[in-house]
Amino acid sequence: MAHFALGFVAYFLVYLLLTIESGHSFWLWNGYELLLSLIISLFAAVSMVWIVESKKSWSRMWNPIRWLKFTVYLIGPFFFAMLKANLDVAYRVITGKINPGIVKISPGFKTDLATTMLANSVTLTPGTLSVDVDEESNDLYVHWINVTTKEPKIEDVCGSFPKWAEAVAE
Repeated sequence: MAHFALGFVAYFLVYLLLTIESGHSFWLWNGYELLLSLIISLFAAVSMVWIVESKKSWSRMWNPIRWLKFTVYLIGPFFFAMLKANLDVAYRVITGKINPGIVKISPGFKTDLATTMLANSVTLTPGTLSVDVDEESNDLYVHWINVTTKEPKIEDVCGSFPKWAEAVAE
């Protein structure tokens, strides 16, 4: 019940902030806007509770420490890896020194959430693209712009992303 109440209040307040000055009946909102915000907030809160209850494995992501780690990851290592990858791809485009191919990396994660976080991080980084995931072993197949060996180390393909995905999602 606490998840529902917290979600409802948060959704309602965000909606009101986004629709400020939509009318003049009730201070800064009109009656229809307030009614619509109540309905949408109710629907969103019920959906949130249903998702959280049906996916108990996701409930660990409500921990604020995990969100702090994720924020640090996005601002620090992920941002600098993106910057480095952009420069590397620009260099390879200008010089024509590319050696594309698909490589398999085995991060050894226990949860799908960590695998998804790693796959998304790899896909968002220029020069790499997550192509497939082996559901049984959680191995990730990545299209890489600069394949140097047949079996590269995971750090060569995606840097420190696996360590951060494990710290945040497992």
